[in-house]
Amino acid sequence: MLEKDSPEVMAASSRRVKIIELQDMDIKRFIMSGCCLSLFIRGSIYPTNLVKTRLQVQTRNSYYNGTWDAFRKIFRYEGIRGFYKGFFVSIFGIVGEQSYILTYEMTRRACGDLDNTVRSFIAGGTASLVSQTIRVPLDVITQKLMLLGQTADGKTSIRKVGIQDMVKIMQEIHGRHGLGGFYRGYLAALLTNVPNSALFWPFYHFYSENLASLLNSTANTFPPLIVVQACAGPMAGCTAAILTNPMDIIRTRLQVTGGRSITRTFSKLMQEEGAKGLTKGLTARVLSTIPNSFVMMVGYETIKKFSAHQL
Repeated sequence: MLEKDSPEVMAASSRRVKIIELQDMDIKRFIMSGCCLSLFIRGSIYPTNLVKTRLQVQTRNSYYNGTWDAFRKIFRYEGIRGFYKGFFVSIFGIVGEQSYILTYEMTRRACGDLDNTVRSFIAGGTASLVSQTIRVPLDVITQKLMLLGQTADGKTSIRKVGIQDMVKIMQEIHGRHGLGGFYRGYLAALLTNVPNSALFWPFYHFYSENLASLLNSTANTFPPLIVVQACAGPMAGCTAAILTNPMDIIRTRLQVTGGRSITRTFSKLMQEEGAKGLTKGLTARVLSTIPNSFVMMVGYETIKKFSAHQL
């Protein structure tokens, strides 16, 4: 139990936006609701993630001439189904997402005596470290499924991607690289997602608190706090995405092409694309981040309120 005059309680009492902590919630209800939210979010943002992956892997403009051209060609040659190649594999990533949220909340609780910004930074980075260990093998398989059937003119195959394709890809990865092949790009994934997550949460609380103060928003006024949090999520997501996009490109290339060196992949990218190459896929990433952060934070805050003991 926290003392009434502890740093955490004093800081929380001075905040306009109250943060519901792990000890305030029914854990079972929180986990079940989180699984439903994760499935909904994955289905919503998968098409933009697929486009981002294809853009980041291509050299120069060999397949698509930008984000909108990629959307147009995929829809034209593959239909709606083309935007969901490999989705059935990514569903298993829900396990990683739930481990992320629980690790985040548990780490926040363990760091209860620290300033909220520091707590959020440490908890966000730690949560990403744990979840990436689960998610990277799934990402490696999913990203290869996303690229199936591509040709030089962007006319990809319209055939359905099934279990047999996943099994074949897993056999190829294991045959060439062993078990380590499923963690291709793991270090790069950590260098991308750990900073992204560590930056997102402090920015989220920063934007939430300042927007609430600017708009004089509380739970009983207009606009309500959930609207403020819905705006703060995308703002924090975009900020973190822009700052970490270069490493996201390198991570994707390592996982898809089988490269082993972060520095060599970076050097090759700079030689082929120049500094402009560091922004490849950024538009698609931001387009993915905005709805993802919006739905995630609205859902996350709603679930926390729903799971709170007083409810």
